[in-house]
Amino acid sequence: MPTPPITVVLIGATGDLSKRKLLPGLLHLFQTGLLRDLQVVGTSLDQHDRDSFVDFARAAIDEFAGYDVKEEDWKEFEKRLWWAPWELGPDGLKKTVDDADEAADSDKPRDRLHYLSVPPKAALDVVQILKEADLVARSRIIMEKPFGTDLATSQSLNKELHRVFKEEQIFRIDHFLGKEAAQNILAFRFANGLFEPIWHRNHIDHIQIDVPESLGLEQRASFYEATGAYRDMVVTHLFQVLAFTAMEPPTALEPFAISEEKNKVFRSMLPIEPHDVVRGQYVGYRDIDGVHPESETETFVALKCYVDNWRWAGVPFYLRTGKRMAEGARIISIAFREPPRSMFPPGSGVGDHGPDHLTFDLADQAKMSLSFYGKKPGPGMQLQKLSMQFAMRDTSWAGAVLEAYERLIYDAARGDRTLFTTAEGIERLWEISQPLLENPPVVRPYHAGSWGPNQIHQLVAPFAWRLPFERQWRDPNETGV
Repeated sequence: MPTPPITVVLIGATGDLSKRKLLPGLLHLFQTGLLRDLQVVGTSLDQHDRDSFVDFARAAIDEFAGYDVKEEDWKEFEKRLWWAPWELGPDGLKKTVDDADEAADSDKPRDRLHYLSVPPKAALDVVQILKEADLVARSRIIMEKPFGTDLATSQSLNKELHRVFKEEQIFRIDHFLGKEAAQNILAFRFANGLFEPIWHRNHIDHIQIDVPESLGLEQRASFYEATGAYRDMVVTHLFQVLAFTAMEPPTALEPFAISEEKNKVFRSMLPIEPHDVVRGQYVGYRDIDGVHPESETETFVALKCYVDNWRWAGVPFYLRTGKRMAEGARIISIAFREPPRSMFPPGSGVGDHGPDHLTFDLADQAKMSLSFYGKKPGPGMQLQKLSMQFAMRDTSWAGAVLEAYERLIYDAARGDRTLFTTAEGIERLWEISQPLLENPPVVRPYHAGSWGPNQIHQLVAPFAWRLPFERQWRDPNETGV
C-alpha cells in the first residue's frame, strides 16, 4: 500500500548506517512503489553539496543494494535528493525542506520523517534544531538506540523528547522487529490453531533467544566501551523479541493493541539478578585502540529471566549474545516438555537428542523448523530426530521480502508504531535491569571464535544451549524437492 506524500530528512546522511541501509532502502521503497511520492533531504557535519551527495548515494547503492537497481528508477530518485549544509543551521535546513516540498510531484499536504542517524549524545541537540527550524508539525522522528543507559537517563531522555514531540510522533527503532521472521512469530502463533493452545508453561519447558555475532569491535570500540553488550543488545533487541514470543493475543493487529501486550510482558518480567547473568569479554578486545587496558566492559552476555504471569510462570527464558563468537546467527528456540517414555524399550533412541523444538531463524530470508522423534524404517522400535522445515527462499515470495530497515521506514512513514518501542516499555526494561547494572558480575574471558565463557553451561543447566546444533536446511536446488 503506497504511503501519503512524504519528505524524509536524513540527519547523518553520509554516515555508515545511511550508506549501508538507509539510502539503498529508500531507493528500494521508491522502486517498488511503496514510497513513490518521496523527497529525501540529506544533511550531516561532512562538507557536501547536492552533486556530491548524489554521488555518495549512488556509490552506496551500487555497493550495498541487495536488489537489481533499475536505471530509470535511479534517475527519478536522483531528482528527489537534496542537500542541506549543516553549518547553515535551522534556517538553512528549513529552507531546503521547503524547497523539496515545493518540488514534489503533487500539491497534497506532505508528512515529514526525520531519521536521526547520529550518535546518542547528539540526539537531543538535533531535536532542538528541528524545533527551531519549525519542522515538528506533521512530522515523525526515528531514533536509534540506545534509549538511555539506565532508568534515570531513559526517563530524562523521554522527558526532553516530549518537550518537542508527542509520544505518537516518536519511533524508537529496533531493526530486529523489522525482520520478516520476527513478525512471522505473530502470524505463526495467532493465525493457526496448532500451536497457540500449547503456547504456555504446561507444554513449553524453556525458551532460548540466541544472537551470537562473529564480528569484532575494531570500528566501534569508543561506543562499546561506554555501552557493553547488555545495554547495546539485550535491552534494545533481545527483550523486544522476547515480548513478541511471550505476549498475549492482542485485540487487533494494530499498533496500540500490540504495544500494550508487549508492555504487559515487560511489566510481568522479574528483575534481572546478577547471579542469573554471565558477562564475558573476548581475548584481544583490550588491545583495540580506544579500549582501556583494564576494561571491564562486556562483549558477551548470557542471562536467565522470567515472565511472572499465568502463561509463563516458572518457564526460564535464556538469552545470549556476544561479539567474536563462533558464528553469526539469530535463533529463537522453543523447547517443549518431554512426554513419559516408559513404553519405549531401552536403547530405542527416544530422548537421546533432547526435547522437541520449534526454531525460528531470524535471517533476512526467514526459516522455521519443527523437530520431533520418528521411527526409523525396519524391524524394532528405533527412533531418530526428524524435522519439518519452511524456508522463505523456497517460496515465490522471496523477492518480496523487505530488508528490516526498509520495513521500519515504511511503517514509520505511514505512522504505524507496531514494531517500535514505547517510552513506557523502554523505561520498564531499564527498571528491571537495575539490580544487574548496580552490581554486575565479574567479566570472564573467552576466546574469539568460541561460544563464550564456560560459565554459560552452568547458567543453562540442566539444559544445553541450542547453538551450536546441526541445521541442515532444505535446498531445492540440490535435492530437487
